[in-house]
Amino acid sequence: MKTIVQFLLAVLARFYIARFRPMIIAVTGNVGKTSTKEAIAAVVRHSGRTTRASKGNLNNEFGVPLTILGDWADEYYERGGTPWFWLKVLVLAKWRFFLLRRYPDVLILEFGADRPGDIRALARRYRPHIAVVTAVGDIPVHVEYYEDAEHVAREKSEIVRYLTSNDHAVLNHDDPRVLAMKDATQGQVITFGAHDPSAGRAGGLDIGFSNFTIRYGINGAPEGIAFKLHNNGSFVPVKIAGLLGSSQAYAVAAAAAVGITLGMNFIEISQAIESYQPSRGRLRILSGIKNTTIIDDTYNASPASMRVALETLKEIVALRNTQGKTTRVLVVLGDMLELGKYSIQAHEEVGDEVVAGVVDVLVCVGEKAKLIAEAAEKKMPSGSVFQFHTSEAAKPKVQELVQEGDIILVKGSQGMRMERIVEEIMAEPERKGELLVRQTGGWVKG
Repeated sequence: MKTIVQFLLAVLARFYIARFRPMIIAVTGNVGKTSTKEAIAAVVRHSGRTTRASKGNLNNEFGVPLTILGDWADEYYERGGTPWFWLKVLVLAKWRFFLLRRYPDVLILEFGADRPGDIRALARRYRPHIAVVTAVGDIPVHVEYYEDAEHVAREKSEIVRYLTSNDHAVLNHDDPRVLAMKDATQGQVITFGAHDPSAGRAGGLDIGFSNFTIRYGINGAPEGIAFKLHNNGSFVPVKIAGLLGSSQAYAVAAAAAVGITLGMNFIEISQAIESYQPSRGRLRILSGIKNTTIIDDTYNASPASMRVALETLKEIVALRNTQGKTTRVLVVLGDMLELGKYSIQAHEEVGDEVVAGVVDVLVCVGEKAKLIAEAAEKKMPSGSVFQFHTSEAAKPKVQELVQEGDIILVKGSQGMRMERIVEEIMAEPERKGELLVRQTGGWVKG
């Protein structure tokens, strides 16, 4: 049944592409895919082109054609991907194929890979005109079925191999494995990354960002980020509310690169970024109980994204210390899944990066997160580290530990369902459907 549905979805999706001929922008990578996709959507919509972007984690052989066939994501997430749901999609998509008169000018798709061959299959079936690669990292996610990071990078590079000389490859200049993909494509290459003024154009960077800072409210709590975006000697300031992390600057820089390929100028791109909305569960700032600030990073977890989250905490605490303010930090970390042979090393390294004096209380959730706890216990005061098997088991203790004015980071892989802990301590739990990561089911991987 699953194979038949997959085949029929692919056939219908390719018929739609052949008939309506939309521009396809595809995004892949091991960090920042979804934020980059949403930043690109904000830029493309501002250009006046009608746009459809995939939602959530609809990024595999079921999710990608589902996006091509229509706006099915909300129903999928609300009701689950049951066989009846997929039957409805197939029937209505076939019927609408003959009746539709309007279709989006641009499709923005996310290509995910769990096993070798996944990106190749998606890129071959739904060939992109613009391919964006975010980052691979030294220990990327989804290496369970890959030998090492080099093999993961080779898989991701499949997205640029199908580009023609009229297409564009948008590559992360700061990730050597991604930058090397320029030699694997016939497409025109445009790069993005952190801007080094001393390198100039000789550095080979097309779209850069600099002066990245965290913005704070009048109460001293973090409220967003700011940075400068550079291109060809000019720059524009960017401010984004409601989220944290330098990964967002990379997402915006990648989106700006896409805008440049579409003929937009820098002013138009900066105006477009103003409509960029923070993603659920990606270093998103939420109000918590007892006047606390929650940093919700529950969408997923990899060694690279864990490092970004902890570095963000260090920056927040360091600045508040210079202001003479003290802020207690409570960190809740769950397992990083699908790391294969790197799992032990990666979890131990996260525990090593938990810095006493920055993190006051640590709660670890899951079997693998025990390794984080064991490494952190060697540096943290006695009684400040707690361990639980599941997020459900951890919820009561986390609520008990929360104190007035805390900054609380919650992070873990999707399978750990860490958003349930955020729901327990958020100030407006009635808005969980709007603010928190949505659980997935069916044949779209969650």
